[in-house]
Amino acid sequence: MIAALLGGTSAMRDAGKMYLPKWPNEDEGFYKNRLATATLVPAFSRTVEVLSGKPFSRPVSWDEKKVPERIQQMFPDIDQQGTNLHSFLADICEEVMANGICGILVEHPPTEGNLSVAEEKRRGLRPYFAKIGANSLLDFDSKRIDGRETFTMLRFVETVSERDPENEFVVKEIEQVRVLNPGRWRTYRQKINASNVLEWQLHEEGVTSLNKITFVPVYGDKRGFMQSRPPLAQLAFLNIEHWQSRSDQQTILHVARVPILFGRKLGDAPITVGAANAIVSDEDDADLKYVEHTGKAIEAGRTDLRDLEDLMRQIGAELLVIKPGRQTVAQTVADNEAGTCALQRIVGDLTDAANLALQYAAEWIKEKDGGTVTIFRDFGAATLAEASATLLMDMNVANALSSETLFNEMQRRGLIDIELNWADEQTRIAKQAPRPGETKTTLTG
Repeated sequence: MIAALLGGTSAMRDAGKMYLPKWPNEDEGFYKNRLATATLVPAFSRTVEVLSGKPFSRPVSWDEKKVPERIQQMFPDIDQQGTNLHSFLADICEEVMANGICGILVEHPPTEGNLSVAEEKRRGLRPYFAKIGANSLLDFDSKRIDGRETFTMLRFVETVSERDPENEFVVKEIEQVRVLNPGRWRTYRQKINASNVLEWQLHEEGVTSLNKITFVPVYGDKRGFMQSRPPLAQLAFLNIEHWQSRSDQQTILHVARVPILFGRKLGDAPITVGAANAIVSDEDDADLKYVEHTGKAIEAGRTDLRDLEDLMRQIGAELLVIKPGRQTVAQTVADNEAGTCALQRIVGDLTDAANLALQYAAEWIKEKDGGTVTIFRDFGAATLAEASATLLMDMNVANALSSETLFNEMQRRGLIDIELNWADEQTRIAKQAPRPGETKTTLTG
């Protein structure tokens, strides 16, 4: 469901009857037309984007004295694909906000023998981070070692690009399964066996210098080790309901816009309807008129859509509302916080995961300590109204909400005088002198 919502209108249409049911006795052709004209309001994907971007509105920072220089040199290209540490962690946060769980795998390219630091640097052999998304994770085993839950096996799907040996101009995307155990790894690919049956077969295997699985899970709404729920799951369900209700609204509008011509006792002669034609009948109670929709269902549908949109905004805003306490008393005391909002807790968990990943990177290169990073989380709102206003402002800056809608929503929340109107406010904004050094948004022009 979440993958379809993130895919937008085209993905929702491809899902067909899974999220837009065909009603009993509905004509198949009519349903196909209804599906082909349905459009998705991307409330879920935009909320995920806005909320996950909030912690990264400021750069990720670190203590240069505590993070080893060799690890700091990795930050501009942390995944060896040109992604810096800030952008990599922002991508992890967005995945967690959407799907509830993600993982950072710290890997190191295979090496032959004991190479010097200079030789490894010359060859570009160093640890790197890889994002393992929720939809790639397949299976894991773990056991408690020294009081800590530790991976003993991890299995996930990955895609690799290889050039076709028979055609140098073709690059194939190959899906394979990677299996990790402490000190060893294996990959499996689907191949046709001697019985002409497609099966998963061992493709490559090898050993690692670290006798552990260097994978760090990141949670959205943690329920246990490698168990989590999407923080915005309820918003996803409401977005589906909005998709269905909006389709119904489009259908009733189509019906209402096409009046039906009703005639009674007009005889058997052909009837021509037009501005230059007249229709007469010898019958006393003959009648000819257009039957039109009363519009009551249209208004009810419009009200339902507005209510759903309000509820969706509220659910997104709730993650910014500060709530008393944390998961444990020790955490509250350690952080010296009176309370945190749900998004701050997620960012805290992401920070811990990033620090553990840095420690794994340090172990790969035989450093004692990987140091720590800091992700901005000095945000949160005291009330739901304040949180929803903040979320609306962020959506406006991201061009996900018009300035007029922002003005109306702020007014509806009692944050703007009810006597003001948008047209007059636009005139006032246009007359304002620009402030020195002011950052321009869609509100200031």
